[in-house]
Amino acid sequence: MSIVTQILNWISNSLLLPVIVLLLASLGAALISLGGFCATSLTLLQERKKQLVLLKKIRTSANFSEEDIESDGIFAEHLKELFQLDFDELECEKYISEVEQRYEKELERSRFLTKTAPMLGLMGTLIPMGPALAGLASGDIANMAYNMQIAFATTVVGCTVAGIALLIYSAKKHWYIEEISNLRYVLDRKLSGR
Repeated sequence: MSIVTQILNWISNSLLLPVIVLLLASLGAALISLGGFCATSLTLLQERKKQLVLLKKIRTSANFSEEDIESDGIFAEHLKELFQLDFDELECEKYISEVEQRYEKELERSRFLTKTAPMLGLMGTLIPMGPALAGLASGDIANMAYNMQIAFATTVVGCTVAGIALLIYSAKKHWYIEEISNLRYVLDRKLSGR
């Protein structure tokens, strides 16, 4: 039995370094994503006003055409694409589905970090607890303190990465749902002839 537990301890302790490296890589990825998210937020805030103006024109105009799209931006580009497809229902639905899939793929990165970072943080917490408890039992307080520092640091990093990823995921999900909803509204309005 002691051989089995020694093997388990050896496997567990050998996972500590990969877990710490993965946590640091996750933190780097989360910080890079946060920077991109902030830049995208500023752009989308500026484009939101243009989008609202376009939607107002579409609501009030019975014969909204491609020439009425004076602004640029993501929503305007999507509208121009719908006009190029001549509002063919099948082709436009396919295009909107492709946009939706692109958005889902982009959200997947944040969703992945949201789920894996806490797991890595927990592993980074539990792995050094064994040596910390062994140090406490043998009276080696310095070793125990060192292992406890690792345990708490990995927990904090894991929670930080998950928090950043969750913030990005939640905000982008709302943006993308609104974008797809507006595209479907324009398509339905054009198809109904209003």
